[in-house]
Amino acid sequence: MRVGGTGPWSLLPPLLAALLLSACAAAPKKSVDPAATLALPGGEFRFEHSARDAPAADMVRRAVSNAAPRLARWGTFQEPVTLVIHPNHAALERAAHRDGYDFLRAWARFEQVEVQSPRTWTRAGATQKQVDEVLLHELTHSLMWQASATVSDWTKKGIPLWFSEGMASYTAGQGYRVPSLEDLARFLHQFPHEDPLARAESLYETQNATVYGAAHHAFTFLVERYGEARVRGVLAAMRRGHDFTGGFGEAIGLPVDAFLRDFRRYVFLRGFKGGRLTPPRPVPRPEGRGFPGNPTLPPSSTPHSPTSAPPETTPEAPSPTS
Repeated sequence: MRVGGTGPWSLLPPLLAALLLSACAAAPKKSVDPAATLALPGGEFRFEHSARDAPAADMVRRAVSNAAPRLARWGTFQEPVTLVIHPNHAALERAAHRDGYDFLRAWARFEQVEVQSPRTWTRAGATQKQVDEVLLHELTHSLMWQASATVSDWTKKGIPLWFSEGMASYTAGQGYRVPSLEDLARFLHQFPHEDPLARAESLYETQNATVYGAAHHAFTFLVERYGEARVRGVLAAMRRGHDFTGGFGEAIGLPVDAFLRDFRRYVFLRGFKGGRLTPPRPVPRPEGRGFPGNPTLPPSSTPHSPTSAPPETTPEAPSPTS
């Protein structure tokens, strides 16, 4: 995850939760206290922390319990998930193998989530609501990987960023953090040859907000058009041996690039009729792995009733996994 760039939207730390995951090694584990194990209908969760972070661990434990009902829509965990609570940000960065990610609060893998102790998120510590949102986002990543793969092949499925991050953002209700559909339409008109979905990796340096806003809205579009059952079908098809492209085609009934063209056309032609998925009223940004506030895009000279269709784009290669 990186911060930087000079795009027309202010830059948003990308939620590249699993770029280069194959190079990430788990942090050395402390012993797990059996009493700290949380058994829920959707899975088993274990907690590692120092004595000093016992109150912070209670917040994380509550966040996991609070996340369970919203995670259940995608299935159940196949393996126990260990949440390792690190005493400070530097320890989290070491465990996640991410250097200079000041905004990072947690980092998910197949069966482990690294968490910075909530007592150190701000001078006053984190609120339960902030911890709930971050953990729901991260656990969605772990559940997606477990529902679609095994521990031996979860990094090989080719799940694109728009699906992985869109799923996590959608599940955690983080639409208020990203640019609106109208903002995305304006971007597509101003940069008609850019593709923040199929070619996300070429844009995240300079158009972070665009990439992650597009991911959230594309996944929402997928769910609203085809339903959660068929999204679960994508995961199940991958679990049976397909990669993402094959699983998507089997469950959704059309190729990935056809879906992306459909969504791009929907946004470009303003099929949403200028509305937002979430109220535009500014919401204070919780500290965490999420999104900072987004500035207003400068006024566009492009008319709201375009006279031409968007360029047809087909992905040349899979987007980065997350």
